Amino acid sequence: MNLEVTQLAENMIMSMHDVLSEQWPQVREYAEAEARKLAETLTMLERLKELEKIDNEVAGIHLDIQKNACRTALLAVDGLTIVAVEATLNAALDIVKAPVNCALESELI
Repeated sequence: MNLEVTQLAENMIMSMHDVLSEQWPQVREYAEAEARKLAETLTMLERLKELEKIDNEVAGIHLDIQKNACRTALLAVDGLTIVAVEATLNAALDIVKAPVNCALESELI
């Protein structure tokens, strides 16, 4: 299975919008950019695993780094709390969990 950046990002953006609908006008640009970065990271991890250049542990570290960057970017938006940011990030990853874990043949998310 090949992950597709655009589809992953679109799915994550929709789930982020659902969680942050009231704040969406203020957070939209950040959320869209962070969803794209997460999607790019996930597809990169898939490629690297296919090439046997990383293992599950290293893939998890890369994902954690990107998740932390996403948290930090979203916390820069006035009015967003850590609870809202965590709910948003969790929703974004939950929506892509099954295809990502299947593509990477591991429980990355």
